[in-house]
Order: sequence, then C-alpha cells, then structure tokens
Amino acid sequence: MLMLGEDHTGMIRASSSRFRPKKLRIHGYEIPDLNVEPCLDWDEEETGESTTQATCFKPQDADYCLLNVPQLFYELEVEILARVPRFEYWKLKLLNKGFSRLLKTDEVFKVRRERGVVEPSVFMRSTGDTTWTMFDKDLENFQKLPGPNTSDYCFLNGDKESLCAGTHLIVTGKEGGSIALWRYELETSKWFKGPGMITPRILFASATCGTVVFVAGGWKIDGNGTREVVNIVEKYDSETKTWTLLHGMHKRRKFCSGCYLRGKFYVLGGRDENGQNLTCGESYDEKTNTWELIPDILIDMSFSSVQSPPLIAVVRDDLYSLETSKNELRLYDAKANAWKKLGDVPVRAKSHGGWGVAFKSLGDKLLVIGESAGPSRAGTMSVYTCCPSADPENKLHWEESKRCCGVRLNHFILNCCVMIA
Repeated sequence: MLMLGEDHTGMIRASSSRFRPKKLRIHGYEIPDLNVEPCLDWDEEETGESTTQATCFKPQDADYCLLNVPQLFYELEVEILARVPRFEYWKLKLLNKGFSRLLKTDEVFKVRRERGVVEPSVFMRSTGDTTWTMFDKDLENFQKLPGPNTSDYCFLNGDKESLCAGTHLIVTGKEGGSIALWRYELETSKWFKGPGMITPRILFASATCGTVVFVAGGWKIDGNGTREVVNIVEKYDSETKTWTLLHGMHKRRKFCSGCYLRGKFYVLGGRDENGQNLTCGESYDEKTNTWELIPDILIDMSFSSVQSPPLIAVVRDDLYSLETSKNELRLYDAKANAWKKLGDVPVRAKSHGGWGVAFKSLGDKLLVIGESAGPSRAGTMSVYTCCPSADPENKLHWEESKRCCGVRLNHFILNCCVMIA
C-alpha cells in the first residue's frame, strides 16, 4: 500500500518482464477531509442543474511523475475499479484525469452489477438537516452530500420522500405550488432536477429492484391545491431516466409502504380516500402486469391517529415488520398470512407512532435507527443491525454501531433509504 506523506516513494510493477519497475513520487500532498467529496478542477465543465461541490483540489495539489508506465487496457481498468470499495472512489479520481472521467460514467457500476460486487450505502436525513448524509455499508465512513440547487424554502425545509434506483438518489417534495423531484447521481456527485413522475404525488409506497424503482398510490396535489388519493403506479428506470405508467392497484391508498419480494412489488396498508386504515395489501407481477389483492395481511397491526406507514423490510426473501406499538420485530408467514413475533427492537419506535424511525434492509441484515431505548440515553440516536432468523426460537442479537457517532444527527430520522450499487 502506498502511504501518503511529504515525500514517499512507491513501486509500480508491470506484469510483463519487458518493463522495469518505475517510481511514483508524490510531493507536498495534503490529505483532505475523508468525508468530503472532491471536485476536480482540471476536468471539463459538465452541464447540470446543480454544480455545488464541497472541496476543490487543483492539479498542483499533487505532482505525479509517471514515466514509461504501461497503460492498462480500458476493459481491465473497468474490471479493477469495479472491485474497489465505492467509498474509495474519490481518492482514485485524484490520481489522473482518466480515472476521474471513467468513474463519472456508468461503466464501472454496470460491471459491478454484472459481477455481483455491489454494496449498500445508507442515505439519511434527520431533523434540522437540509441535506443528506451517506454512510458506507459498515457505517464506518460517511460523506455529507451537497444540497440541490434550489432556494425554495418549502422544498428545503418541508417534508420530503427519498428512494433509490441504481446509482440515483431520488427526492420528492413540495416546491412552490407543485411537487418537485430532484435526483442525485452517485457517479458525478451532482444534483439534477427531474424527470418528474407522470403523476406527481406524495405519501406513496416505493420499492427498489436493481436499476428501477416502483412507486404506487399516494396523494396527488393539483396546482389549485386539490388533493386526491390515487391508485396510480409508475416505474422509474435510472438507466434511461424515464418513468413508465403501470397497471393501477385495486385500492386507492396513501401512507402505504412498499417492498420488492420474490420477484414482485408489494404494497401494504395505508389509508383509503375516506381516511380509513387499510389492513389489506397487494402484490404486482410485472410479467403479467396484474395486481393480486392480499386480504387482512395487517389485521393484527395496531393503528393510531398519528400512525406512520408500516415499517417493513426484506432480508433473504423474508418479509419483516416493526410493530411500533410494542417495539416488536415480526416475520411474515405467507402460507398462513400471519406474523410471527421474534422479539424486541432496541429503539423507541412507539414514541411517535413509528415516525422518526428508520427500518431498512442492509444486505443480509436489518437496520434500525431511532431514539435510544435506554432511560439514560433518551433523546440520543442509536443505530443497530441484526441478522434475523426465520426461526422464532432463535434469539435476536442486535449489534449497536457506535462508529457513526461522530456524525451529529438528530435522533428523529426524517428520511432514510438504501442504495445498492
């Protein structure tokens, strides 16, 4: 490994005996803030709605003297970069223009998906924040994202919803008298506006499957302020940056939740156009473009006037829920159409009816973030992960992550989503 300092020398060896080892010299390199996304001033100007960057490094920050080093084939470069942890990519962008340009395309991420070397990242926003914080899969490293290029007070400070598709973080919220959509592209570390949904709405269900995300239901708000609960379903493709209208659900519903399970898009719970709580769910089969109604899937769920949408997550093709009224983890038995009780969850999910709590799947683990359950830690944020077992006899083991405590976040989580890229 090359250790950076005022004057350190590393050896670069080629695989062929025709080339002699050459030296790489780095002079006066100042190690930047590891939690800041770099901006490379020597790259060409790129167009986009937002060009906000946190830190700029100029060519003279590092003097690289590479003499007669054989150039890697393009395909080999892509294969190598695809296997590097994503949170190290910003460092590679500093090496040369070629790496910087390559990492700003989708080629590396396509290979990551094809080779099965994708990894999850957690995007989070808590009370008091106007921008998102991105954590790596182990919650060891973090990066503060720049904000979208909008000064609209309603969008920046109002309620928003976030979802992911491929390498896109999608955020929707009210902007002026309408609903706006902004997307953050991981490759370029920039925000762009649109494309908006065919039917813009809020309080909808969503679920990600690879490079696409499904949205269903929600509250449609017209320009004159008229609100309508809808059953409309759409799919966003991050590769084509387009929305496609799909077959509508059986029920109109808002405050509902979604997940992708065993090849189907599921929508659970919510409230209908009359404000009545729905205990049914629906599953969508994209191959047949049809919906199947699932009666009483949430028949045992407790409802309150301040109830959040159902907190659900999928791990290893099993569906889990966090029963907020009892701070309890449950597992869904599809054959019996019933939920098995697995044990307690170590956060105060019932304090606000489930609001302010993040409950997500993180690879083969469950992730829960919220207010600490211990009396001595009330008002502080806790982050736990767990590898759940489908056997109720196996005791739950929640592991607390204390490494992200260096990030000052309020314990009330407003938005949280997981990107697999």
